[in-house]
Amino acid sequence: MKNKHDLSNNNVIPQYNILKQNYTPEEKIILNEIRETLVDMAVSSGENFQADEEKLYSDIKSFLFNRLSGNISNDYLHELSGKLLRDIIGYGKIDSLIQDDDLEEIMVIGVNKPIFVYHRKYGMMRTNAEFENERELLDLIDSMARQINRRIDQESPILDGRLMDGSRINATIPPVSADGPSLTIRKFKKDPLTIIDLIKSKTISLELAAFFWLCFDGLGVKSANAIISGGTSSGKTTTLNALSAFINPKERIITIEDTLELQIPHEHVIRMETRPPNTENKGELTMDDLVKNSLRQRPDRIIVGEVRANEATTLFTALNTGHSGFGTLHSNSARETITRLTTEPMSVPKIMIQAIDFIIMQSRIYAPSGVAYRRISEVAEVVGIEEDTIQLNRIYEWNPEKDIIENVGITSKTLTQIANLSGKSLYELSKEIENRKLILKHMLNHKIHNVNDVNAVLALYYDNPQKVLNRVILNR
Repeated sequence: MKNKHDLSNNNVIPQYNILKQNYTPEEKIILNEIRETLVDMAVSSGENFQADEEKLYSDIKSFLFNRLSGNISNDYLHELSGKLLRDIIGYGKIDSLIQDDDLEEIMVIGVNKPIFVYHRKYGMMRTNAEFENERELLDLIDSMARQINRRIDQESPILDGRLMDGSRINATIPPVSADGPSLTIRKFKKDPLTIIDLIKSKTISLELAAFFWLCFDGLGVKSANAIISGGTSSGKTTTLNALSAFINPKERIITIEDTLELQIPHEHVIRMETRPPNTENKGELTMDDLVKNSLRQRPDRIIVGEVRANEATTLFTALNTGHSGFGTLHSNSARETITRLTTEPMSVPKIMIQAIDFIIMQSRIYAPSGVAYRRISEVAEVVGIEEDTIQLNRIYEWNPEKDIIENVGITSKTLTQIANLSGKSLYELSKEIENRKLILKHMLNHKIHNVNDVNAVLALYYDNPQKVLNRVILNR
């Protein structure tokens, strides 16, 4: 059962208050005994103790009944069994935080220090919860590690992985974190943000979304490639997820990530995840290994969660041989993106960079109130190489005074290529962008923003565009 919470404020950091689970001293002892006798036995036997809640609940009730010699009321037995179950299969003190879909990040910075969270609406917040002793926090981190078949100890003091609900975790213990254990959990919405959500929040404009829809579809003759760049927590993955909805449903997509984060809303998707070496330093699968393997799987579109090293060259080799692709990259500008791609450790030859059509810059911007919001701040198009310098044209940019994304007015090279290959004029493509803009505006006005609903409309348009247009125009 999810704990209730309320939001209050102080002069510095807003407060996030949770209703804490209170145990008597005897109940705390019983909880620890149950962990040792039930949970540890299940983990050591290789079973997933979270897989059968009903059986675990029954075992807990039996344990309590025997432990207290039957001197317990049915109501108390039921209530305490439920509390203990949530603590064991959940995440104890932070379970209610993990269950809250409004939180992006949960940050434990040590013992006897407040747990911080990053709220999707209110930004950074301090909670009224904290870990009172190091053993409690270490037990939670160790439990998470065992759930994902990883280890964290003096030899491997860093844990990086993905929980069963898809949340990304990073934990450290001494000597890496000198002041004691730390834990950071990056959560993802159960109902991912769609392109309509991003238009509504002004991360992207209606016009730019329609433009991307045409370019990433490419009318079946040229599917545009893009790198989405930006700083940490600027929303790169969210934007990539949303833009991937524009990929034609007929395409076969392969995603490659260090930790699975992408939620591509298509039927034909293969998701691949890297694997660190085992204790004998064997069995490692790198990004580059997976990108190379993906080329043997007949992909139409390759999506690399975060481009960092030599997998960049393999990816660009694929893009230069007819495959289409997306990727994200940490960078602060379009020019810096090019620099990072062409220097170590990525070292992509400059001649290959032309396989990318767009560099989409995303920024996290702070309002005076301290709340952050995301904007696509720049769209640059790779137009060629001149005197060993890669030429970029900025075709869209964010106007901070008006808080709008403006078309700079430069003719897009990608649109020209699509026109030449499809036999259509730029005027006809402009009309097609307007048609797609109508579809997106219709979904925005009618509050159609759920992933499945948005995908259904887009799929209908791919199947019979005129029929969908007629419906939209009729309902205007």
